[in-house]
Amino acid sequence: MKLFKPTLVALALFAVVGCNEEVVAEAKAPVLDTEIQKQSYGLGASIGMYMQRNLEEHDKLGLSLDKSLIISGFVDSIEGKSVIEKEEIQALLQNLDASMKEKQQAALVAASEASLAEGVAFLAENAKKDGVMVTDSGIQYEVITEGEGAKPSAEDTVTVHYKGTFLNGETFDSSYDRNEPAVFPLNRVIQGWTEGVQLMPVGSKYKFTIPSELAYGPNGNPPRIPGNAVLQFEIELLDIQAAEAVAAEMDEHGHAAH
Repeated sequence: MKLFKPTLVALALFAVVGCNEEVVAEAKAPVLDTEIQKQSYGLGASIGMYMQRNLEEHDKLGLSLDKSLIISGFVDSIEGKSVIEKEEIQALLQNLDASMKEKQQAALVAASEASLAEGVAFLAENAKKDGVMVTDSGIQYEVITEGEGAKPSAEDTVTVHYKGTFLNGETFDSSYDRNEPAVFPLNRVIQGWTEGVQLMPVGSKYKFTIPSELAYGPNGNPPRIPGNAVLQFEIELLDIQAAEAVAAEMDEHGHAAH
């Protein structure tokens, strides 16, 4: 959103004097010479940006709200002339919130069902590809680079670079983008990672396709990962720190091992 486009606040001011769309288009830019003028405008702009995000969410769920009435309510309230009592406004907004949550839940269920069907079909086809191996639990993996180092156990702490994508190729997480590898105990992540990374010698890079039941399951990991999502990861195992070494290091620094 560009601040100097007509915001809800600016439009509200035009609405007070009954300006039509043509007049709004010709309205002069606000005077922002002083700090207090800029702060005033910034406050209005922040309200406008907040409302814009909310209106977009409502539109997506089929609950489009009337912007002209939102502006009227905003202006009337500032001037102490609201035509609806505070108690009724509260009830109306509670009903709107309930409708929003109902629509959101329905959308989540629909997305989860679509992910399940897509995932089942993808896994069946992907398993047929050359070079794809499947574990007993259903994890599918391909060896991009085979290292020669040790393999971790579930209790070890590993250092990895990784990229996680949805089946459409969209990246949802990447240590490469952050320019910093991830370090974590292998038994503190999703089951597909715990099992899959144990297959990798240090220096390896594998591509994993992880069924939803070994990832985030039917509930997903909102707001980013929908329910029943099959996820793909390219994982590069850089280092292993054995559980015993981690415990010894913590003791050495005077910290309790948890």
